[in-house]
Amino acid sequence: MAGDAEMLLRQQHILEEIEHGIRLANREVLGQVLPRMGRDHVLAFAVAVAKLRGAYLAAALRLIRPAAADLADIRAKREAYDEARKAFEALERAIDRGYIELKD
Repeated sequence: MAGDAEMLLRQQHILEEIEHGIRLANREVLGQVLPRMGRDHVLAFAVAVAKLRGAYLAAALRLIRPAAADLADIRAKREAYDEARKAFEALERAIDRGYIELKD
């Protein structure tokens, strides 16, 4: 039993070291490729995603009048919105995990 507890403590310590290394690597890499960001950058990105959502939904609502609907346009707008939304979620996750430090 004591051996099991020691092994679990060692594994937990190793996992903590790995997480620390991951955080440092992400901070270094993201710090090199992203501008220093603050609240205004994140909010501007959120607004851009909201605009893409609005364009997608507006195009989709044209399905009410099928003659005016353009499925290729709807698909393109959905894909643009989905990619932007996923990118925003990735940014939020990076901030939550401490990979990006906001300047504000």
